[in-house]
Amino acid sequence: MSVLTIRLADVSHARLRALAEHRGISLNRLLEEFAARAAAEFDTELRYRVRAARGDAATGHALLGKLDDASGDRG
Repeated sequence: MSVLTIRLADVSHARLRALAEHRGISLNRLLEEFAARAAAEFDTELRYRVRAARGDAATGHALLGKLDDASGDRG
C-alpha cells in the first residue's frame, strides 16, 4: 500500500470530508472510491480507443443503423 499526500484548498477538504461523513465512510475511503472510478473510466476509454483504431467506420455505422432500427428511433 502506498501513501499519497495531496494539497487541497481548505474549502475543498471540508466539502469532501462532509461528503464522506454523509456517506458514512472515511475521507480516505471516499478518495479510494474516486480513484478507482477514475482508473476504471480511463481503462474503458483506452479499450474503446484501441478497438476504434482497429475498427471500420462503415461497419460501425451499419451496426448503429441496425440499433436505431431495432429501437424505433428514426431521428
